[in-house]
Amino acid sequence: MHQPAVSHSSMANAIRALSMDAVEQAKSGHPGMPMGMADVATVLFTQFLKYDPQHPDWPDRDRFVLSAGHGSMLLYSVLHLAGYADMTLDELRRFRQLGSRTAGHPEYGHAAGVETTTGPLGQGVGNAVGMALAERLLAARFGDDLVDHYTYVLAGDGCLMEGISQEAITLAGHLKLGKLICLFDDNKISIDGPTSLATSEDETMRFAAAGWRVLAADGHDPAAIAAALTEARRTDGRPTMVRCRTVIGYGAPTKAGTAATHGSPLGEKEVAGARQKLGWSHAPFVVPNEIVAAWRAYGARGGAGYAAWEKRLAAAPAERRAEFERVVHGDLPATFAATIESLKAKAAAEKPKLATRQCSGAVLEELNKTMPELVGGSADLTGSVNTQVKAHKIVTAGDYRGGYIHYGVREHGMAAAMNGMALHRGIVPYGGTFLVFTDYCRPSIRLSALMGIRVVYVMTHDSIGLGEDGPTHQPVEHLAALRAIPNLQVMRPADMVETAECWALALAAKETPTVLVLTRQALPAVRTIHQRENLCARGAYVLSESTGPRRVTLLATGSEIAVALDAQAKLAGEGIEAAVVSMPCWSLFEAQPAAYREQVLGAGTVRVAVEAGIAMGWERWLGTEGGFVGMKSFGASAPAGDLFKHFGITADAVVAAVKARLG
Repeated sequence: MHQPAVSHSSMANAIRALSMDAVEQAKSGHPGMPMGMADVATVLFTQFLKYDPQHPDWPDRDRFVLSAGHGSMLLYSVLHLAGYADMTLDELRRFRQLGSRTAGHPEYGHAAGVETTTGPLGQGVGNAVGMALAERLLAARFGDDLVDHYTYVLAGDGCLMEGISQEAITLAGHLKLGKLICLFDDNKISIDGPTSLATSEDETMRFAAAGWRVLAADGHDPAAIAAALTEARRTDGRPTMVRCRTVIGYGAPTKAGTAATHGSPLGEKEVAGARQKLGWSHAPFVVPNEIVAAWRAYGARGGAGYAAWEKRLAAAPAERRAEFERVVHGDLPATFAATIESLKAKAAAEKPKLATRQCSGAVLEELNKTMPELVGGSADLTGSVNTQVKAHKIVTAGDYRGGYIHYGVREHGMAAAMNGMALHRGIVPYGGTFLVFTDYCRPSIRLSALMGIRVVYVMTHDSIGLGEDGPTHQPVEHLAALRAIPNLQVMRPADMVETAECWALALAAKETPTVLVLTRQALPAVRTIHQRENLCARGAYVLSESTGPRRVTLLATGSEIAVALDAQAKLAGEGIEAAVVSMPCWSLFEAQPAAYREQVLGAGTVRVAVEAGIAMGWERWLGTEGGFVGMKSFGASAPAGDLFKHFGITADAVVAAVKARLG
């Protein structure tokens, strides 16, 4: 194909100018990084990246992750110039304005070509590791003719200072994700000033120690950048970091190379000076037709690759093609509902007394047989969180045919990588650790919810019920903290049937992540009559109705359902009619019609809730007159049974709370 006769500098300066102009018009933003990395982005998008703006969701496209999300105008400018239909010039003019596609930091779902939501530094590095891992897993399953692409991540000094980056890069090095390339914007400037104020780390040695190959390039020399990327793609089995030495705010006459360009508009005078220095005489938001045409021509090159890939997909055996399309679209297998139904019927008949972490493991044993796209793992707690099934083959460096990942003690990196796998599509990731360690991965859980992606967090050892490990490991405030995150299903099942139902809901929710909150200790079966309906789907339901007119409603989740049922029996013995409501998922219950919620909660009844966590949030269901039996402090180290008595989470305490409100 004839290459457009437009200079590299003109194409790179188009990025710089659009970035300056958008930030200036918005009166906020970060012009420095886009101006500094414009040369690298131009080389990448015109010579190396495999993409097709006409088919932005092409499954075999290369992935580009802007981990340094504050430099969002770099990405928006490139998407506009390359010809992505929804990234119009008007959208660039509306940078950082309400309802625009051009949010201050890139947001997944706002525009084609934005592969993930970034901004919290380092998250994109973890996402990129997950994407690169998903690529290898799918290539091992479906073949290189359908899955064969690179993942590029642009990371800045701040990304690499964040602890999550260490978890991510060491995992990538250990698994030898050779098709992962990190472009390090080495501009040596942070918000406060030179990076030397806070770090003296040698990133070259750090990445090398983690099992990466490290290359270097002058980030303003297109030939050097191209040579480094060419070498980076000649993988020797290791991921590659290309250290791009750049000048932040390149072209700004007085502010280039300083923190002044990082997070503020350059100012009218500095922008004018930059235009003069760069030789860019055009008005704001004006890019000459020949430069736009050159960019669009490069963007259009991907069409041939897409067409060739489409032919390979069409020529694939029908069964393989259908399965590939199913997992990429995220559809559940045809046998899914029957698998869940069988699990529920068996549990209702056998009434097993198991910890819900064991129930989850039993559910996964069956789901693994019907959902090969379900890829599990844990943060070095496999035996405790029951996330590995008997048939699981371990994913290792060089052998990606497995379905189970040993993440090591990298909770944050695990969560970010799972986000990347979900974003890549074709994989449904789940990973486990103890509930208390959601503190170590909360930023990634929040981003799962913000992006609306299907990730399942298997969080066990959910209360003082874990016993002797003591208050450092006993979650108290964690349920409340997780329930506070919008668009996050927090599910706390009570037995095998509820656990199966919650797993079914988690996997059916394509646009909502789920935290499964599971016990260490064994619990009695409470759903002992088989029902085809998924009762947990309504978030809360009457598990045990009163025999006469209801005066009291007892609300509970998980392990405290048994406490509530015991209290119900004690109250009945004293002539007080009470119903027990199981509330495995508040957010689903909140979405139900008001009439259903009123029916379940019992209008005009005394309400008492019992849960081995803090009371925060329960007032929504209890009202001002309701009672709560739960935790008011941190836990302690002792056998679980002793702890429940010590902290007063007992049937007798529930009965006392009811009587106090009945007068």
